[in-house]
Amino acid sequence: MRFVTSQNPYRLPRHILPKHYAIELEPDLATGSFDGQVVIDLEVITETDTIVLNAVELEIEDVRVEQDDSVPASSILMNEDLERAEFSLPIVLQPGPARLFCSFKGILNDKLRGFYRSTWSDDAGNEHVIATTQFESTNARRAFPCFDEPDLKASFGVTLRVDDSLMTVSCGELISSAQLEDGRREDRFADTMVMSTYLVAFIVGELEATDPIDVDGVPLRIVHVPGKGDLTEFGLLAGEFSLRWLVDYYDIAYPAGKLDLIAVPDFAFGAMENLGCVTFRETLLLSDPERTTQAELTRIVDVIAHEIAHMWFGNLVTMDWWNGIWLKEAFATFMQVATTDAFRPDWRRWDGFCIERGAAFDTDSLASTRPIEFEVVSPQDAEAMYDVLTYEKGAAVVRMLEQFLGPDDFRSGVKHYLTTNSYANTTTTDLWDSLEVASGVPVRAAMDTWIFQGGHPNVFVEKSSEGVTVKQTRFGYSDIDPASWHIPIIVRARVGSTEIETRLLLENSEATIDLGGVPDWVVVNAGGHGFYRVTYDQGLLKALSSQALDVLSPAERYGLVDDTWASVLAGKVDAETHISLVTGLVAETDLAVWQRMLSSLEHLHSIADEKGRHRLQVLIRDLSTTALGVLGLEPLDDEPDLDRELRALLFAAAGTTGNDNSVQDLARVIFTDNNNGQNTEPNLTAAAIRVVAAAGDEKIYGEIVDLYREAQTPQLEVRYLMALLEVEGTQLFEKTLDLFSNEVRTQNAPYLIGAAMAHRSHGALAWELIRDQWEELNKKFPQNSIPRMVGGIRSLSTPRLAAEIQSFFAEHPIPQGQLTLDQHLEKLSVNVALREREGSRIGN
Repeated sequence: MRFVTSQNPYRLPRHILPKHYAIELEPDLATGSFDGQVVIDLEVITETDTIVLNAVELEIEDVRVEQDDSVPASSILMNEDLERAEFSLPIVLQPGPARLFCSFKGILNDKLRGFYRSTWSDDAGNEHVIATTQFESTNARRAFPCFDEPDLKASFGVTLRVDDSLMTVSCGELISSAQLEDGRREDRFADTMVMSTYLVAFIVGELEATDPIDVDGVPLRIVHVPGKGDLTEFGLLAGEFSLRWLVDYYDIAYPAGKLDLIAVPDFAFGAMENLGCVTFRETLLLSDPERTTQAELTRIVDVIAHEIAHMWFGNLVTMDWWNGIWLKEAFATFMQVATTDAFRPDWRRWDGFCIERGAAFDTDSLASTRPIEFEVVSPQDAEAMYDVLTYEKGAAVVRMLEQFLGPDDFRSGVKHYLTTNSYANTTTTDLWDSLEVASGVPVRAAMDTWIFQGGHPNVFVEKSSEGVTVKQTRFGYSDIDPASWHIPIIVRARVGSTEIETRLLLENSEATIDLGGVPDWVVVNAGGHGFYRVTYDQGLLKALSSQALDVLSPAERYGLVDDTWASVLAGKVDAETHISLVTGLVAETDLAVWQRMLSSLEHLHSIADEKGRHRLQVLIRDLSTTALGVLGLEPLDDEPDLDRELRALLFAAAGTTGNDNSVQDLARVIFTDNNNGQNTEPNLTAAAIRVVAAAGDEKIYGEIVDLYREAQTPQLEVRYLMALLEVEGTQLFEKTLDLFSNEVRTQNAPYLIGAAMAHRSHGALAWELIRDQWEELNKKFPQNSIPRMVGGIRSLSTPRLAAEIQSFFAEHPIPQGQLTLDQHLEKLSVNVALREREGSRIGN
């Protein structure tokens, strides 16, 4: 008797449901293998003689089922394509409780998924192995047979049998540890709450842990490889703050017994929110604040907060299926920014979020964009959901809604959603219901237009006799299918001596906003939180641009620059208009606005002809050095942290693309002082390393490679690798590519190779590496990193290279990220068109 409840062949039937797993594992770090047994308590819904669950890359040795009597399975059928195991039984199970026993063997793989190997080396150069896990989205099935779908929740108990010298960590608290006769140790962990399989974790290795911090009854600690205990203080501070702040925000108790934050040397993602057992890349947890840049510290707090936010959004309340992954990832991204903003208000984290939101705007301006929520069929489809549309666009839409409803009503709705659906699974409709209950606003009708269709609107604003008229159309870099949205618009304007703020939910194609007279200036998308573009008529744009530094907030100024740049990419505004706007903002003091201005100028530099490149080089140098003159080259003890980051940004721009000799001279001094052990300011030092690399010779190159190999913190290691992306000599750049592909950890190498394609002079060399070693790189690197690695192709916008790239990928698709690849290729086409329009005009 076989039961199918879905037309999706990857979905499991629902005639049997899991209730509890007792998992016993014996990893052998020396041989890179593991033995295991799992006992699954089941609830049989409909009588059946077949059990179907998920298992792949496992050797299942013995299967028994118990219901009244214990009987072995009559056959075990493995389906590698569907990643399933089917157990045929000699009896018919009746509705009610049953128990399944499976014993199995597996390999600790090197693909950074499932139950896998990570390595680290001690001071003597000896390599040590850690066994660790990464199960999201569909990789628990690689570690133990299970019902590996998010709505098939159960509780989990884990037992690990290991060499006595090894430390073990899992989701529950360690409740017993016993010596075995063979000299090994058996560690047993408390059962978890009811949760999804992708949240299970277990880690084994020569590890150390900080003393636990009591956070209102929850023990918090950091687990790390030996010798890195001195890099844990800032991560503990951020973790303690985040946990306490999020408990207060949600007004719901933390749903686990403890919280371990675990630094893993090899990790494919940024971090993973396993219940009570959160795993991280080392760069995102361990740091020395005295040698860490402002951007690196912010990122650490962001990621720690993001993962702890998941303990409620995602773990306590979980999406019903992977199409709804935005329900956890968008909210965790929103909550990370809110938490970091509370942790350090002077970092002005919501202004900084404009940069991340800009990446989502960029992808969402393509014909190949997708809705935030869209159909997921296979595991490969699920992997493709981890992108800027799920995270950054989703978070931006949530922020837009929060600002429109008001923070208090929004927070009440979030609490209602979490308490109503605790330990359960939800769909997007459940979230809208809770927000409508709290706010009294018809959220569903408005927000469905943002979640279930791709793209975003452009709002055109023009003066009318009593205010302004706003009209919406879909924004796109090219001709694109029309669409409309319910747009939450916040307007701020000055009419005479009066400043006015008003709100409108634009449900139709256009509306007139009565401001009581013709405005002197008007800001549509006041506060800069809306996920839409704004285009003003010439009179309003001129009025706003001339007073931007006086009347606009940093986020609003960012929006003005970013919207204009998007219009350049779309061919609706010429590059000269954008350059004039940027030049007029030379007195700008905000970090995010400068990041947007400089990145757009450097983008133009990459597509301009020789004359245009020279003009932009001079412009970038002049703008950067002018702003540096105001800010000062010497860091001050009491200056804002963001000023230090801004100084570094301007310094790097002036010394690399700008090719400023005086900046390069100072960079060499800072580089030498840093290497001699002097206490140099970390932001400026990081910038100086880039500048020195860009202007350096083979001797400097060798020094930077040595510094990478001897780096004492995770951030320094990555910083030196990133600096090697700046080198100008062809042979040195080829050496860099060889280093990336053959020595650097596989968690970092794909991203570095992708970034190398954006090099000012040698991007084509990185493309040739990818083209010529495609099969080898696909075998070597984590599968989820391949679509991201090829993102740099957008920079290779000469007609010859673009045609070659299009042809190559027509023959070499990326099954686990085909939509992402399509988006990269379309961005390349956008750049080709930009080069054709503007490449020869900029220099004139």
